[in-house]
Amino acid sequence: MKELDLLKKDWKKNSDSFEQISETEIYKMIHKKSSSIVKWILIISILEISFWTFSNLFLNTDDLLQKINHPEIVAALEFLTYFNYVVVLIFVFIFYKNYKTISTTVATKSLMSAILRTRKTVQYYVWYNLGMIVVTAILSFFIAFVYNPDMAFLREKLAIDGKAMLVTVGILILVILGFFGLFWCFYRLLYGTLLRRLYANYKELKKIDF
Repeated sequence: MKELDLLKKDWKKNSDSFEQISETEIYKMIHKKSSSIVKWILIISILEISFWTFSNLFLNTDDLLQKINHPEIVAALEFLTYFNYVVVLIFVFIFYKNYKTISTTVATKSLMSAILRTRKTVQYYVWYNLGMIVVTAILSFFIAFVYNPDMAFLREKLAIDGKAMLVTVGILILVILGFFGLFWCFYRLLYGTLLRRLYANYKELKKIDF
């Protein structure tokens, strides 16, 4: 009986050892996957800001700004553009910091906290971009409608015909909603997929930690 008891104790000791090794390997795999996901979030955000920067270079906005001929309006548009770039660059920097944190952390709780922080940052980033799309669309139409001389005929027509005004406003709202929905789908497909994978890693870490 003594030999059997010793055998059971030895088996239990080895079983615990195997379980610990298994959890360690799982942690390493989750750590690597999480680091890769956050790296892709960083890469995509850099590619996104690069795309919009190069797109603005090819768009001929100088002629429109000259037609407006209101320095305060031009200054406000330039301020909004620079403000948006600064905010986006801050987000990109935070993504970089999150990537470095997740890549170098070794504690399970620290990794879980970094994952949740990254998810919130990406969500704020997405909602900020969607909000800017709506604000930019409304401001662009308003400024073009009020200050662009080429819109004088349309302004006169809408001032006379109230029904045409309602139709124009309706079309504007539909266009804005269309752009919002298009970009929402884009962000949900791109960043949403990465965030779902990241949260799945968080849930696996939670099982290990508790």
